[in-house]
Amino acid sequence: MRIDKFLWCVRLCKTRSLAAEECKRGHVRLNDKEAKASAEVKENDVVSVRQVPIWRVLHVKAIPTSRVGAKLLPELIEDKTPWEDLEKQEIARKVRVASRDPGTGRPTKRDRRDMERYGGGE
Repeated sequence: MRIDKFLWCVRLCKTRSLAAEECKRGHVRLNDKEAKASAEVKENDVVSVRQVPIWRVLHVKAIPTSRVGAKLLPELIEDKTPWEDLEKQEIARKVRVASRDPGTGRPTKRDRRDMERYGGGE
């Protein structure tokens, strides 16, 4: 199975085209070698995926036939990522969430009401 399809099937990428883009950027390795989107994944291979700020390391137990549910992932892959890296990723996620300025991104309910009031209120 192609590595871009594999990343999509095991839910590491939201779409197959995003998985191919990750390969193109050099964020995917197969057995410690940079992989193109067309690289073939087999059982017992080691796939590493860059998820800033760490590299997730996965051992392939079995190849899925199509996209699988999250509950079935332990049957297909085994996460070999060091615990320290997972902690580092969680800390980075918390920092990103905490550093968000109020009012940026999607408007809150309060922001939406203020916009409606200002815009001629429906």
